[in-house]
Amino acid sequence: MPEVKLDPDKWVDRYADYLFNYTITRVNDSTLAEDLVSETFLAGLKSAHRFQGKSTERTWLVSILKRKIIDQYRKQNSKKGKAEVRVSYLATSDQEGDWLEERVGDMRNPTVEDEIEQRELGEALNACINSLPERYATIFVQKSIDNLETETICKEHDITPSNLWVILHRARVQLMDCLKDKWFNEKDT
Repeated sequence: MPEVKLDPDKWVDRYADYLFNYTITRVNDSTLAEDLVSETFLAGLKSAHRFQGKSTERTWLVSILKRKIIDQYRKQNSKKGKAEVRVSYLATSDQEGDWLEERVGDMRNPTVEDEIEQRELGEALNACINSLPERYATIFVQKSIDNLETETICKEHDITPSNLWVILHRARVQLMDCLKDKWFNEKDT
């Protein structure tokens, strides 16, 4: 079998759809699936020097993706365990239980507080998007909000699909940091 060489510039075109479809069937959340595929490409770029060429690029990327999915489930389950510890079950004659579902607000019937919180979050998100470098902000909005195709964005900005995924990842990291400062910290005070 001839040794396989990596070609990261073509990963998004060749494998993004396959990896996304593989992921979505396992996590059932399109945003999370996109993030995991992005993280897979970044991890592949970082560990490209370890690729030995004994498998295809796709097989190698899928093995990275599997580890990302497993890590995601571990992270989710560790959070679930902590939340479940705080939820008690009280069995008395007049009360069936103190279930988590009873403690969570019904988003089908939002309260005034829920609507205010959503508006404030939207304002904080817009402020954070506006604080991004102009190129990051434009590309993030085009991909994540306007849902433009990867190929369209790459042509418009004269970048490769790999560059696009790196820019999106960096934009998301900066947005999360900004939201932690502007939204989460303000809510706690």
